[in-house]
Amino acid sequence: MSLPNHIIGENKYGRFCVPKSSSARPAAKAILAGRVWEQGTIRFVANNCGDGDIVHAGTFFGDFLPGLSKALQPGARLWAFEPSRENFLCAQQTIALNDLKNVTLTNAGLGAREGIGSLCISLDGEAHGGASRLVEEKAAGEVYEAVPIVALDDMIPQDRHISVLQLDVEEYEQQALEGALSLLKRCRPLVVLETLPKSAEWHQQNILSLGYREIGEIHHNHVLATPDVDRRVIEKLRSMNDRWTERRAKQRAARTAAEDQDGVS
Repeated sequence: MSLPNHIIGENKYGRFCVPKSSSARPAAKAILAGRVWEQGTIRFVANNCGDGDIVHAGTFFGDFLPGLSKALQPGARLWAFEPSRENFLCAQQTIALNDLKNVTLTNAGLGAREGIGSLCISLDGEAHGGASRLVEEKAAGEVYEAVPIVALDDMIPQDRHISVLQLDVEEYEQQALEGALSLLKRCRPLVVLETLPKSAEWHQQNILSLGYREIGEIHHNHVLATPDVDRRVIEKLRSMNDRWTERRAKQRAARTAAEDQDGVS
């Protein structure tokens, strides 16, 4: 399949193939302006992968790939998953642009088991980009793509050690985690989730029962760890989140002041 219409962006981590249809999405706009999207999340995952592998799901066009790839130790791998065909093709190009040799990219969404899912990719002609989401029921006006679904327990070899599991799968975290329970029990990785599982009962019975507890947040992502996590990881996470929250508050204050000034003039 040919490469979709795209724009090449660049930041301090590398070069990126941004799908033109998603160029107005926040992550794409940041990259095209030379900035890093969710720099704190990239840094946290990169700083805590040790000598193990990383799982990164919700790859979009690969804005996390160069930063995470370069953080890995020799022999370690980055396992990336992206269900959208357009985003996947652009992420492949991002890998090529940066000559990333330690990335395994799969064109699939994560779920409890292998199957086919419905991915909502646009509404009224506006692409969802990285916010494309797997749904159980379709709605009028939305455009869907049939995509393969895989379970992490089927995709990650038993002899690989996963240090960090990072999921940005648009409220499909519970299903993705359900397909990774053996991996969680075997590797006990740090877990970074955009959203917690929808069912508190399922979360308690399947994740918290393994000893996982939320130790903090970074860029609104929930970070979970088992009791044996190094205390310094928690302290560093809190420090990073405090700095990020402070920057966000200053940015909001600056925007408010500018708007007030516009109102006066």
